[in-house]
Amino acid sequence: MNLPNIITIARILAVPLAIWLIVSEEFFWAFVTFVAAGISDGVDGYIARRYELKTELGAYLDAIADKLLLVSIFLTLGFLKVLPAWLVILVASRDVLIIGAVVLSTVLAHPVRIRPHMLSKANTVAQIALAALVLGTLGFNLQAHMLLLFGYFIVATLTIASGALYLREWVRHMASGHQRDRP
Repeated sequence: MNLPNIITIARILAVPLAIWLIVSEEFFWAFVTFVAAGISDGVDGYIARRYELKTELGAYLDAIADKLLLVSIFLTLGFLKVLPAWLVILVASRDVLIIGAVVLSTVLAHPVRIRPHMLSKANTVAQIALAALVLGTLGFNLQAHMLLLFGYFIVATLTIASGALYLREWVRHMASGHQRDRP
C-alpha cells in the first residue's frame, strides 16, 4: 500500500458521505465533498507519476473510485429527480454495458482489455462537470437552467458515442481470430 492508493481508497470511502449529503439535501457540503474527491484524484495521480509509485492495484482502484463516485452521484440525483431519469439510465447503462462485455468476453475465454479513449475521457470530464454544476447550483442556490440543459445534451451525446465506440471495439475483438472450441 502506498500513498496514492491510500488517497484513492479515501476517495472511495467518501462516496457514501457524498450520497448521504445529497439525500440529506446538504448540497453545499455534497459539492465540497465532490470537489475534494476530484482534487484527490489529481493529487494521487500526480504523486504516483512524480514519485514513480504507479501500481496495477492503483490503476484499478482509481478507475473504480471514479466510476463509483460518478455513477453513485448520478443515481442519487436521479432518484431525487434532480437529474432527468433518461440521462441517469443512459449513463448507468453505458457502464453496465462495458462491464458486461468485459465479463462476457472473459467467460468465453476471449478476454478483452478496455483502454480509455479520448472520447471516453471527454465523457468522464463532461460527467464530472455536470455533477459539479448540479451540486454547485443546488449548494449555492443558483439558477442555471440553460447551462444544465446544455450539460445534459453534452453528457448524453458523449455517453452514446463512447458507448458505441466501446461496443464496436468489443464486437471486433470477439469476432477476431480466437474462437473457443465448442463441444
